[in-house]
Amino acid sequence: MIHGELNLNTEAANSLEKLLPRLQDAFAEQIAADRQAWLAFTQRLDAHFPALFRLYHRLYAARYDFFYHLEALLTELARAAFARPADLRALDAEREANPLWFQSNSMVGGVCYVDLFAGNLDGIRAKIPYFKELGLTYLHLMPLFRMPEGENDGGYAISSFREVHPPLGTMEQLAQLSRALREEGISLVLDLIINHTSDEHEWAERAKAGEARYEAMYGIYPDRTIPDLYERNLREIFPDEHPGAFTWFENLRKWVWTTFHSYQWDLDYANPDVFNRMAGEMLFLANQGVEIFRLDAVAFIWKELGTACENLPEAHVILQGFNALTRIVAPSMLFKSEAIVHPDEVVRYISPEECQLSYNPLVMALLWNTMATRNVDLLQQALRSRFTIHPRTAWVNYVRCHDDIGWTFDDADALRLGINGSDHRQFLNEFYRGRFPGSFARGLPFQENPKTGDCRISGTCASLAGLEKALAEEGPAEVELAIRRIALLYDVVMTLGGIPLIYLGDEIGMLNDYSYLDNPAHKDDSRWVHRPAADAQSYSRRHDPTSLEGRVYANMRAAIAFRKGHAELAGGELEALESGSSAVLMYARSSQGSRRLVVMANFSEHEQLVTAWAAQQNNLGAKKCLFGSAQPLENGAISLPPYDFSVFA
Repeated sequence: MIHGELNLNTEAANSLEKLLPRLQDAFAEQIAADRQAWLAFTQRLDAHFPALFRLYHRLYAARYDFFYHLEALLTELARAAFARPADLRALDAEREANPLWFQSNSMVGGVCYVDLFAGNLDGIRAKIPYFKELGLTYLHLMPLFRMPEGENDGGYAISSFREVHPPLGTMEQLAQLSRALREEGISLVLDLIINHTSDEHEWAERAKAGEARYEAMYGIYPDRTIPDLYERNLREIFPDEHPGAFTWFENLRKWVWTTFHSYQWDLDYANPDVFNRMAGEMLFLANQGVEIFRLDAVAFIWKELGTACENLPEAHVILQGFNALTRIVAPSMLFKSEAIVHPDEVVRYISPEECQLSYNPLVMALLWNTMATRNVDLLQQALRSRFTIHPRTAWVNYVRCHDDIGWTFDDADALRLGINGSDHRQFLNEFYRGRFPGSFARGLPFQENPKTGDCRISGTCASLAGLEKALAEEGPAEVELAIRRIALLYDVVMTLGGIPLIYLGDEIGMLNDYSYLDNPAHKDDSRWVHRPAADAQSYSRRHDPTSLEGRVYANMRAAIAFRKGHAELAGGELEALESGSSAVLMYARSSQGSRRLVVMANFSEHEQLVTAWAAQQNNLGAKKCLFGSAQPLENGAISLPPYDFSVFA
């Protein structure tokens, strides 16, 4: 093994020795004009090319044209390096000196659709004072690139990575926005959809025209022979939209791999041309000022006959390859994985060499599970056994996102607590559809599978937490409980470790928007119910403490302020603790030798007690409550009001 590695290192060195003079010749004019950029590029190339070479070699060494594609890739990297703006080069140097900047307790994220929140990119720019007021340092704008009119999977069907969708603005405006955000300490986050393009992308259009080079970039087959062999092992992702994973296109007279929707064509990464071209698109966007890429659908990017074509080793190699090349050209940039898969698989995408950040879908799902059951056991177990990741990475913790809620816990984890996973998922689906006795939730099913009865859940945080039902059917007491539930969920994600993420609108308690049913492009996708347009009047009430919006907003601001005021909440180190109550989540946070914070969260509408034993074990007897309404009792126990979140030092 060592011998093989040494050989590859030698091959990498020999390859670079041969390729570098060719790059010098090709970029002689740029080198003469910007010697500093060339020196920085070659220094990073020396440091990171061996890793890039090993990864690229693993994927494509068997091809006769391997060296040709390797040279084409390096040419793409050099072109991007010379095109990188001066302010981003400065950011690269700053972040290389402080590589764990993203673990700061000052990091707070927000996510929104450009058109729904502010109309267009100039509107988003005008909202920067609001983002600052809220306390954001990370802004994720949902897909904003050119997309088909009508159905486009919420923008995830990309027709061009180098054009902004015209109603939203231009690429120049995007670059201006990124600079304006960066000047205010806010990092721009965008999606990089690497698994597929829309069927209107230039590459797909040229494939339709019969250009062999472009057909080879997708999974395209003349008949059902190969698709049938693949589908023996594939699962259906969106059975409502189309069964199986392939779509027949009459104008092409061929079958196309379409994992998600018929208008989203899967790219074939077995072709190095795909890797190289996507690297070029990624670096182009990095040079517009994108600091973090959310890598969409990473589990699906490599296909291999006889497998489920999910979470294959080559998928990780591709991501590591993309990471290695960004260290060469744009080292300030980070990757965030979106892998809504089994918890064992989620963590495999997280490392300094792959994705430095990752959504935490398990914690999201288990927060809602805990809210429904009033029992913290599954969540507590996950924090003990599935929360720890590499110290130079971070979770992105969220209450909800643009997507649905899927119950991604491990059945074996559930069984250890005496829970039947399948039955429990049915309960959760019924609870959050408001069909279980005593449910406070108003959610909708998403992609209900008639064969299995399985589905996922759509709904805003406020509607799922009971605010919609309380306003329509109940009274002030239930409204208050719903507001407390919203606060509790976000209090937890603000303190868990990693980067907390707010779906914008949640901070003022926006409810489900059922008008999506009137839009032909959206009516069959219930996820649009939790993507309401920002309402100016609602936002104008955020400073009114008597309004619903003001009450929810004040809670969110308090949680953010607490996070930013306590360095103990930096990093991701967490210790799960026993509270003595099945309804109280308890954990401790500290960072780099700081004092220890002890967090308690009551997931019940009733008063709960942290036992005297639990308080004693954590030396809480005479400690001050820094946040929340917990009250120490004479017997040494600690009383938590309904849905209270308290922190002790």
